[in-house]
Amino acid sequence: MGRTATGESVLSRAVRILETFTPEEPILQVSQIAARSGLHRATASRLIAELVEHGLLTREADRRLRIGVRVWELGLRASVAQSLREVSLPYMRSAHSVIGHQVQLGIRDRDDVIWLERLSALGAVTDATRVGGRAPLPVSSAGLVLLAFGPRELQERVLAERSSPFGPKTVAESNQLRRSVAEVRKRGFAWRRGDTREETCSVAVPVRNAEGTVVAALAALFPSDEERKLVAARVLLTAARGITSAPRRRPVDY
Repeated sequence: MGRTATGESVLSRAVRILETFTPEEPILQVSQIAARSGLHRATASRLIAELVEHGLLTREADRRLRIGVRVWELGLRASVAQSLREVSLPYMRSAHSVIGHQVQLGIRDRDDVIWLERLSALGAVTDATRVGGRAPLPVSSAGLVLLAFGPRELQERVLAERSSPFGPKTVAESNQLRRSVAEVRKRGFAWRRGDTREETCSVAVPVRNAEGTVVAALAALFPSDEERKLVAARVLLTAARGITSAPRRRPVDY
């Protein structure tokens, strides 16, 4: 892999370019890509031209750029996440028919949760999540599940980030998060009130593979009340068990 005078590989710079695109701004000008990636415009232009040639970026009629279909195609070929989504969808639909508001599936990528699928309905309680979007683990019920059932080193790293040197407030947040993680592991599911509005509640449960490892979190968002919370947890746990036991097309799909 070729390297620049700074020691950064060409691949690293290409990844920086691809990461400038967001769900909110899927189409960008070359100047925007250069500024967001921290690359000189000439360098960005040269790499963009190569990415376009390989189909990883697509140039619009007005010369602006978007992520190319080739990225989507390559992702689908060997995507464990896609296999998990396909297996989960029938069980998500069943859970959604009972809960009636929002049901979503998330997996962990480093210290974030990424949303693979989201089911909603007209008039349902919703939040800002979108398929392909991500959020830090501690800020959602699904993220709490993935944190609580994740590796010990992950928990310590995330907890450390919420501690000093940012002052007493973040230390208190770290202590609260530590208690929340312990409660989730003991209870078997996570719940949070007011992630989006005070009158809403979210519940999430772990999804395990055939070996018992937690590979995802299944979550629901709905108007807050204690009875509905317990019903949602039972429904989601049933759906999660279905996903775990569902036949897969390959020996190991996720």
